[in-house]
Amino acid sequence: MEDLKYKIYEGVKLGKDYNIGDYSILGLSNKIDKQSKTIIGNNAIIRSHTVIYNGNKIGDNFVTGHAAMIRENNIIGNNVSIGSHTVIEHSVKIADYVRVHSQAFIPEYTVIEYGVWIGPRVCITNAKYPASINSKEYIEGVTLKYKARIGASVTILPGIVVNQEALIGSGAVITKDVPAYAVVVGNPGKIVGDIRELKYPDSDKIKPYDVDELL
Repeated sequence: MEDLKYKIYEGVKLGKDYNIGDYSILGLSNKIDKQSKTIIGNNAIIRSHTVIYNGNKIGDNFVTGHAAMIRENNIIGNNVSIGSHTVIEHSVKIADYVRVHSQAFIPEYTVIEYGVWIGPRVCITNAKYPASINSKEYIEGVTLKYKARIGASVTILPGIVVNQEALIGSGAVITKDVPAYAVVVGNPGKIVGDIRELKYPDSDKIKPYDVDELL
């Protein structure tokens, strides 16, 4: 049986104890910048068919699912997980202990702070005037603050700030900034509660999660 292989371009620096899946590509260059280096920290697990462009700075304990795609010039912290078939566009900042589930779309200039949890098929947007003349001049990145939680299939419009430990329910469309600790559902998203008041069925309050348990 033929051995399957991955490709690492010149300029990629890998830390210790990495595991790279078959058909993955690391350090792919774009047409404009072919010189930037990609640095990936220790203990990386990069699963098959993942593509990581040049110019990325990625911390320790980085994990991808299968066929994740990470464009150029991103800053990604320690203990970050990127799910299968998720797309991270260029110039994104992702802090430590962030988990992005499968098939999410994270566009350029998004800022994701410490401990944020992003469910599957989340779509973040940044183009206020898509497909219009000079539309790129009006791009506004989304900011997800400390330990915000974004449910499955949520859509977040350009320039939105989701504040600390807010919880966005599945399928919501977020059209305005979300206050800290708010629970938001619906289209358009509306505040229906406070995360600090939510309870499990046995009446224990839902406490802020420990990020170490998510990875």
